[in-house]
Amino acid sequence: MVRDRRIGGAGLIDRMRASSLLVLASFALAACGERADAPSPTPAEKVSEIQPASDGEASVPVVLTARDLRRVCKAGLAAIHGQTIDAIEIDGLDGQVVNASWRAPVDGGRKRGQCRVDGDLITWKPVDLPTPEQNRWMNQSGDPVVRFVLDGDAITINTTLPDGSTATEQYSVAAEQEAR
Repeated sequence: MVRDRRIGGAGLIDRMRASSLLVLASFALAACGERADAPSPTPAEKVSEIQPASDGEASVPVVLTARDLRRVCKAGLAAIHGQTIDAIEIDGLDGQVVNASWRAPVDGGRKRGQCRVDGDLITWKPVDLPTPEQNRWMNQSGDPVVRFVLDGDAITINTTLPDGSTATEQYSVAAEQEAR
């Protein structure tokens, strides 16, 4: 003979069923809270979530001087476009936007771009492409994320591609060299 042991008026089997239903209801409610139409985070947002590996790493200045802004953009554009540091020429500075150019690898003409820095992020845009839509800041989903670390004359450029792969380049850009 099987006895139904009642605790608090409910049998053990009834309590197990109630617990199972409660767990299932919790999952169902949690799933209802997420929106399927929410945009996916941009590569910059994904990378921004990553915390530095160590407090001992060189810190990024809050505001770069005009000289350091030109140096960082020169190194960033060299890394982005596969150029040597000497190939990137700084053509001018408009506020916090650096204008630069470099020799086009295919036809020998000039490629032109702009660069700006926000925190430790480097963003650039081409300025000589055929349509205005192509001359946009490269900070959208699907664009590489480029970060820098400035440590004296050394500038380290860390690039994260949309597929998650990364590349690191290190440049030495002396203050005198950036004026070229």
